[in-house]
Amino acid sequence: MATSSVQIQVTEAELKLLQTLIYQECGMYFDERRAHFLQDRLQRRLKACGLDTFYSYYRVLTSHQGRPELALLVENLTVNETSFFRNKPQLDLFHRTILEELLHRKQDRRDWSLRFWSAGCSTGQEPYTMAMLIADALAYYYLRNPLPFEMPSPKPLIPPPWKVEILASDINYSVLRTAQEAVYPDDQMEPVDYAYRLRYFDKAGDRYNVKQSLKQLVHFDFHNLKTEFLPQRNDVIFCRNVMIYFDEAEQKRLVEKFYRCLNPEGYLFIGHAESLFGLSDRFRMVHVNNGTAYQRIEVHS
Repeated sequence: MATSSVQIQVTEAELKLLQTLIYQECGMYFDERRAHFLQDRLQRRLKACGLDTFYSYYRVLTSHQGRPELALLVENLTVNETSFFRNKPQLDLFHRTILEELLHRKQDRRDWSLRFWSAGCSTGQEPYTMAMLIADALAYYYLRNPLPFEMPSPKPLIPPPWKVEILASDINYSVLRTAQEAVYPDDQMEPVDYAYRLRYFDKAGDRYNVKQSLKQLVHFDFHNLKTEFLPQRNDVIFCRNVMIYFDEAEQKRLVEKFYRCLNPEGYLFIGHAESLFGLSDRFRMVHVNNGTAYQRIEVHS
């Protein structure tokens, strides 16, 4: 049995074998700069499984019974850094410009459905932030563009006839569980202003619970971005700080998938340090007050 103090020697060739397996499984790419991180996470899993050689662990991973362990290893390789209202300029662009344009365009077509996807949603702060901004934008839009529909009582979060669906997905089951619980400690609430806390959260001691009305707008699901079975017909996709895990070939494939998963003229948000430059010419950049998004370009034959 492996003890917690013993480092199990893993050769370069063995590490390469593991890199290939992970790449084939989920598209995550660990180059030389991140080999140390991979080595560290591998040691943790070997100890947790009570195995003392890389070979025995690799045999577990590649066996049919080893699927749960492979999923756990992948979970350990993702850094789930997230927060409410992360990258404010980008969210302002989404809230004030893109949602406004989207609502006008949809209303002109008498299409009252809005569909959003948070890909790589981690512990849920991003999709709940999106839900707050969408509910807010709809309320303001409704005031300026009242529709001849009976407003139910009590007043719903989403005014009829609008329908909002936010899909949030991740490859990590444990963060999805946290996201579904929708309970956040005081220290994670700092970026959420007081009006939003009152409107969208119930405070219980030093914790904040997302209100049921907001919670029911978001549906959480497990998705591996490497696969082809991804949510279709989205108006907006958020996939921020996820592509950094992929090599260029996998990034290009992913952006191509996002293009297909978006509705015509839909929008893609990626991380602040990420860019589509050199990856795709099928999106145009939208840039307002330091916020950046990409809009799908339609090819008219």
